[in-house]
Amino acid sequence: MALVDHWPLVALRVTTPRLELRYPDDDVAAALAQLALGGIHAPDEMPFMTPWTDAALEDLPRNTLQWFWRTRAELTPTSWHLDLAVVVEGEVVGAQGIEAKDFAVRRGVGTGSWLGLAHHGKGIGTEMRRAMLHLAFAGLGADFAETEAFDDNPASLGVTRKLGYEPCGDAIHARREQPARTLHFRMQRAWWEANLRRDDVQIDGLEPCLALLGAAPG
Repeated sequence: MALVDHWPLVALRVTTPRLELRYPDDDVAAALAQLALGGIHAPDEMPFMTPWTDAALEDLPRNTLQWFWRTRAELTPTSWHLDLAVVVEGEVVGAQGIEAKDFAVRRGVGTGSWLGLAHHGKGIGTEMRRAMLHLAFAGLGADFAETEAFDDNPASLGVTRKLGYEPCGDAIHARREQPARTLHFRMQRAWWEANLRRDDVQIDGLEPCLALLGAAPG
């Protein structure tokens, strides 16, 4: 028996003409850890709710690997988080995440992402979000997708607004011991179907994963 027979997520792929989202095995996770060492954002910025990039450089690769291992170990049909590696022309350039709680009941997902600094400003962020929305709506049958970003994160907010999410509130969080505001957005399935659905996105290896994610086949 191969690993995929027991953990089918390792074969999950979402492919567009420009990039691929791939479930990270240990080698791909190591590539993401190395990518994080090269920087994800300017030192005076913090785009993440959990400030994982504030770690010392010698700790960052191990912390990154432990995150992927932790999300594997804690995945259940009622609570899961997938960070898929973003691969462009064979190179790992970032990660696109999707998560859900009680998906079978709520039919909703949340998303988050990051890119290595060298890959910012090339339109990759929009394409990888569209690929993940395709997985959520066409693959899992979600009814809505949510996202949030700090109000001083123009790159993330730009992708969100470009794709047509609707604002649905805000919140104040402690960030580096200072108050910081996040903006929240939601996209309904009907909007995605009418405005964003594409016929050039392919999902492979999903059906054996559906039970793990609390999603019914079909």
